[in-house]
Amino acid sequence: MQIRAYRQTDIDALLRLFYETVHTINAADYSAQQLDAWTGRDLFARRQSWNASFLKNDTLVAVLDHTIAGFADMEENGYLNRLYVHKDFQRRGVATALCDVLESKRTGKPIVVHASVTAKPFFEKRGYVTLRAQQVERDGVFLTNYVMRLVRKTI
Repeated sequence: MQIRAYRQTDIDALLRLFYETVHTINAADYSAQQLDAWTGRDLFARRQSWNASFLKNDTLVAVLDHTIAGFADMEENGYLNRLYVHKDFQRRGVATALCDVLESKRTGKPIVVHASVTAKPFFEKRGYVTLRAQQVERDGVFLTNYVMRLVRKTI
């Protein structure tokens, strides 16, 4: 697996990956209405704002078998904004590899994520603790997620 920096030419592939992942993997924990609200109706029309966000943040792309298998981005303040793994590359270490790189760049600094119901167990295994559950509103639809913070073990 190759972990590399985001390229602007990745944008359409990342948007497709995001949409497909949410609508397949997260479907076990969220309703169809919630999934539609999560991805939004005009996802590709928002291509420029997503690209600007990826360029501003520390955005990494995982490539496996010549295919984009996942992506993650972290804001300068340590907010892990997005972490998505292609529906066909689940449970192959993609999310772990992306988080390992991003977290290693913030040694000694706080990291926070707003984890979906689906992603919460993954983050718990990595040492994140739940600070609180919250309801996020998207297009009049409420979705549950969890504000979590990485607790680093000291030796």
